[in-house]
This record gives sequence, structure tokens and C-alpha cells, in this order.
Amino acid sequence: MASAAEQLAANLNFGALAKSEDLKRRIWFTLGALIVYRLGSYIPIPGVDAIQLAKFAAQNSNGILGWVNNLAGGALGRMAIFALNIMPYISASIIIQLMSSVSPQLEALKKEGEQGRKKINQYTRYGTVLLASLQAYGIAVGLEGQGGLVVDPGMFFRISTVITLTGGTVFLMWLGEQITSRGIGNGISLIIFAGIVANLPHGIAALFEMGRTGQISTFVILGIILLAFAVIAFIVLMERAQRRLLIQYPKRQVGNKMFQGESSHMPLKLNTSGVIPPIFASSLLLLPITVANFTKGQGPEWLNSLTAMLGHGQPLFLLLYALLIIFFAFFYTSIMFNPVETADNLKKYGGNIPGIRPGERTAEYIDYVLTRITLIGALYLVLVCLLPELLIGYTGVPFYFGGTSLLIVVSVTMDTVAQVQGHLLAQQYEGLIRKSKLRGSKR
Repeated sequence: MASAAEQLAANLNFGALAKSEDLKRRIWFTLGALIVYRLGSYIPIPGVDAIQLAKFAAQNSNGILGWVNNLAGGALGRMAIFALNIMPYISASIIIQLMSSVSPQLEALKKEGEQGRKKINQYTRYGTVLLASLQAYGIAVGLEGQGGLVVDPGMFFRISTVITLTGGTVFLMWLGEQITSRGIGNGISLIIFAGIVANLPHGIAALFEMGRTGQISTFVILGIILLAFAVIAFIVLMERAQRRLLIQYPKRQVGNKMFQGESSHMPLKLNTSGVIPPIFASSLLLLPITVANFTKGQGPEWLNSLTAMLGHGQPLFLLLYALLIIFFAFFYTSIMFNPVETADNLKKYGGNIPGIRPGERTAEYIDYVLTRITLIGALYLVLVCLLPELLIGYTGVPFYFGGTSLLIVVSVTMDTVAQVQGHLLAQQYEGLIRKSKLRGSKR
């Protein structure tokens, strides 16, 4: 069956795509939604001086504002209605997932099926509105603290900023859900993907401009391009890597027939945590730089020293970045995958790992394997994320070439292509079934 599916997937072509009306509608809907998102990233909030804002954004391009602005497709630098992007929703989702591991009520909701999932999604939406409101108010206060950015500072500006930015985030949250249900791919991931890809032309132009002005040599530019392709290929390889555990099911009798025992595999991804560890690590490390930028260098001496040591490419920054990525990789994997629950489910349905006693021993073995592959996955994330940081620190290439950006772009592309192939594969199977029914009716 697996070889037949692989052969069928290999025969998929543009002709199959042209015949799939449902898939074409989904693709067009997704493209239209992303166009709406990009248009919204150019609509500014009222009361902000665009010229002064552009200068301020250029001065803070290396802090967390630059990092978030990159994920938002430049919307934060333009202080558009989508300046917060979808990040409050992601933060709320992560917080709910963390709380699910310590709250018995949320843990019970997760086990209630579709009804419980709807309640958890509702709590996530409430958390998104709360986080977006707090962040929007902080942005409004921060803008007022920078002289000349706000035309008419005051409570009216703060309230209008909170309403505008929170409304933009809620709209993007709804738009992402619509893409997921009516389009193709994961809507939230595609919105972040679109924001990053939107900066690609600017990043490439800035890179070649640096080469034209002599800031970096032609050989360095060629090396960066080759390294980018090599890193992308490495990400694809590692994201597809799995450790498959053999699962054996016993013989079973249905009526008077005895069926032989079946065997299957439990796939354990090498990188279970995805891009969450780099995102968390970057946020924590770039926070002191942002605080120092807001204080304009007038803060405590220890803060200025810490900011200098946490610059791109500095040894302390690279060390802490690597340690935080490893920590969050293990922490998030422990939340997403529960070996004890998996072992109990296997025991309930009669499955077992050959040579391992069902129950507690199986849970220990799964945890043993998961810990070791998570270490490999964490080291892979460290390698992918540190290479661009070295480039940023020692060659001054555009911020676009960050490891987190590459991870998001490659991962979302792979997932979307897999969903497109899944739709085409399902259509091929439906066509074969219809043909077989027609042949049977003629006979």
C-alpha cells in the first residue's frame, strides 16, 4: 500500500491540479486572504508621524522590534493596523498549552474531543485579546515616550491605538482560521510566512547594495548564497527525519476467522518542538537591547554593559542563545508528547513494542528514545540558528537571514506542499474508485 501511494504521488502533475476544482478554489482563497493581509500591513494607525517613525525603526532594527518587524512583514516599522501581527495569538496558544500541563480542568477539556477543543480555542481567543491589548497599550506609551513620534499624545491616542492594534490582531486571527478551514495549509503559519517572504526582495537588495558599495566582498556574497542553500537543504533533511518505533498487534478473531497480528510504526519526529525554541530564546535575549534603546543609553551602567555583550555575534550571546534553545526544545517536547499516555493507549488497544513489556516499561523506553532524538533535534536547531547569527555579527548581512526566519519559511513551505499533494492524492483515489464502480456496473 505504501509503495502504491508513493507511486501515485510521483505521478501527480499540473494536469491533476487543473482538474481539481476544489483545490483551485482553496488556493485562490488562500492567495486572496494573504493579499488582504499584505494590504493591511500598509494602513497606518492614526496620530503617528511617519517620517520620525521611519527614523526610529531604522535605529532599533537590531532589537526585538526589528525581529518582530521582520515576522510582521514590516508592519511594525510602519506602525500599521497589523503591527502586532499574529504574535499575541501564538503567545496565548503557548500559554494555554503550558497551563494544560498543570491545570486539571484544561487537561480534562483536552480529553473531551471536539467540544473540549472548541472551549480551549475560545480561551485562546480571550487570551489573545488580553495580550494584544496590553502590548498595544505598551506600544502607545512607548511611542509617546519618544519625542516627535506622536502628533497629539494623550489618552485618546492610547485608546485609539489599543482598539486599532487589538482589532488588527483579532482580524488576523479570524483570517488565519478561515485560511485553515477554507484554504490550503495552516492559516496562522502562512500569515507569518507571508510576512517574512515579503521582506525577501528588500533583504536581497540590501545585500547586493552592500556589495556594490564595498562593505562586503563579492566572494562573501557568493558564500552567503551558497550557505543559504545548504542550510535550507539541511533543514529539509532534518525536518523530515523520524525515529520509527515498531509496534506489534496480536492476532485477533472476528467471527470464525482468525486474522494475523499486524505491525505498524510510531513515528517520532527529530524536531518535535518546531520553531518554538528559537522564537522564545530570541525574545528573551533581545529584550535588554530593546530596553536600552528605549532609554537612549541613559539607563543603568550594567544594562548598557549587558546590551553590549548580547550584541549579534558576541560570545555571551551565542552561548546563552544555544543554551536557551536546548532548554526550550526539551521543555516544549515534554509538553507536546507524553510517553506515559502513549504507552497507556498502546496497552489499551493491545499494541506493544517487541521486547518491551507493556505499560511502565514501554513508557520508559519511549522516553529514553525521545530524550536522545530531542537532543539531536536541539543541536540541529542550535546549528541552524547560530550560523546566521555569526553572519549577522561579523559580516553585517541584512536581518532577514536569521535562522528562525529560514526555519519558518522552509517548514511552512513543506507543510503546504504536503497538503496540496494530499488533496491531489485523494482526488486520484476518488477517480480510481469511480472508474472501478463504472466497470463493475457494466459487467
